[in-house]
Amino acid sequence: MNQTGKKPLSKNKKIAYRGMLTALAMVLSYLESFIPLFAAVPGIKIGLANIVTIYALYRLSAVDAAVIGVIRIVLSALLFGNPVMIIYSLAGLALSITAMFLCKALPFFGMMGVSIAGGVFHNMGQLLAAAFIVGNMSILYYLGILLAVGAVAGAVIGVIAGVIIINEN
Repeated sequence: MNQTGKKPLSKNKKIAYRGMLTALAMVLSYLESFIPLFAAVPGIKIGLANIVTIYALYRLSAVDAAVIGVIRIVLSALLFGNPVMIIYSLAGLALSITAMFLCKALPFFGMMGVSIAGGVFHNMGQLLAAAFIVGNMSILYYLGILLAVGAVAGAVIGVIAGVIIINEN
């Protein structure tokens, strides 16, 4: 039995599970592209695909969540966006997975707190990548808005993922 009280998945089942979660994350990412939440502020999204990331982090492992995230980012960018998105999204994923893994290990962080950390650090990673690529640090003035939106979006995603995990049992 693993930490969730369930029998560990076999290697083949784990591969199939990763594939299913990757496909689900891609569908959520694609559907989100039709939601004009913050048209006035470019780049702001709620991050519906991160429901899958939180789910994988809690039900599988941080490595599985990262693998699913990388595959989703690369395939989604190639199918629905542009390849430049890969750089920003991977930077955000790297910081957010690291932050969520560390926060999850601390006893005072619940699932919503872990998700908020993921949203905030994802936005920080994307903004730092943009500042590096553009070569202009003045873009970091956008950080306050992105951190606030990342926290709110992270809270929403954390609640949704929590409801899914609780109802799964």
